[in-house]
Amino acid sequence: QVQLVESGGALAQPGGSLRLSCVGSESIFSISVMGWYRQSPGNQRELVAYIFPDGSANYADSVKGRFTITRDNAKNTMYLQMSSLKPEDTGVYYCTADTLYHTDYEPDYWGQGTQVTVSA
Repeated sequence: QVQLVESGGALAQPGGSLRLSCVGSESIFSISVMGWYRQSPGNQRELVAYIFPDGSANYADSVKGRFTITRDNAKNTMYLQMSSLKPEDTGVYYCTADTLYHTDYEPDYWGQGTQVTVSA
């Protein structure tokens, strides 16, 4: 059974930092393109960033320069370092995995999500 387990969500102040982690099943992690989505009430789900097995990554314009996605294939773990946080970064962040990537990131596995709240 494939599992993606997120952690690290918390309440943070504007301008602050948080690091999210996602531990994935060994069976899929190293071959998958991994990514983070987020969703806040009243808004559409947004692809935040995704990372290829070789470490190359892509980011949404809204987080470019503030967020960094990394992965440790030996630990089956992906990270999202979030800095210069803004209230609009508030939402549930989901760890995702795309095991069949061709040209677009379309995950076939999702975690349960972790809440990030940015507020003074």
